[in-house]
Amino acid sequence: MVLQQGFDVKEEDKKAFLEDFKKADINKKLDMWYYAIEQESLWENIITEMSFIAQMQNPKQKMMEEE
Repeated sequence: MVLQQGFDVKEEDKKAFLEDFKKADINKKLDMWYYAIEQESLWENIITEMSFIAQMQNPKQKMMEEE
């Protein structure tokens, strides 16, 4: 898997999502809300794993931080 640096949501896609949210009924709004929350949680977990891997792969830096 290769991720492109600077992965962003396009401004037009963000605007379209928010417009759809404004127009949606309450059930659709809840679905969209939970989708956004799941995405946030997914990326938080990925960042946590990346941090753990980086720390495990660089024991010298870890030892310097402990001193």
